[in-house]
Amino acid sequence: MPRSNRPRRRPAQPSGKWSRGAELDLERARFGIPERQSAPDGEWNVRRITQRNAVKDYSCPGCGLTIAPGVEHVVAWREDSLFGAEAALSERRHWHHHCWKTRSFRYRG
Repeated sequence: MPRSNRPRRRPAQPSGKWSRGAELDLERARFGIPERQSAPDGEWNVRRITQRNAVKDYSCPGCGLTIAPGVEHVVAWREDSLFGAEAALSERRHWHHHCWKTRSFRYRG
């Protein structure tokens, strides 16, 4: 069979983020949904940030130290905010895992 001089077609690339054949980022899908936690200081939404998704410096309110890029941590915001969901979301804070689990529930005056 003779060879053709025409170039071969490239396989079609999927267009768009969610088109068929596009890979689903399972890590992001699994940890992107916040978990609701009840505590003596209120109801909280807590989301885990993986090493890959931690790309900026944050200051942990528990210990006051910096959470460096590439360090796994949690983001927490109040579910039962007095000023509504949008205000609570804008006041979310990044915590070290240990600091979040061992935080003090004492009211500060």
